[in-house]
Amino acid sequence: MKYELFTEVVLLKDIPEKKLKKGDVATIVEYHKSDTDETGYSLEVFNAVGDTIAVVTVAESEIEALKESEVFSVRSLEAI
Repeated sequence: MKYELFTEVVLLKDIPEKKLKKGDVATIVEYHKSDTDETGYSLEVFNAVGDTIAVVTVAESEIEALKESEVFSVRSLEAI
């Protein structure tokens, strides 16, 4: 599935070096097409008040679309 730029997606894995956890919501800011490897995306992650806390690049298999049945929650940004 090709996601559109600025779409919100959910992380499917922890990214400890950026203090991100599976289930965190991120915004797609760049698409990385690959002829040989899996498609990738650069994601921007924001805190609850809208400040950028991380920019990461992930494979398409490491994200998924938000679902209608999901709700947002808040967690403290701390080392994992």
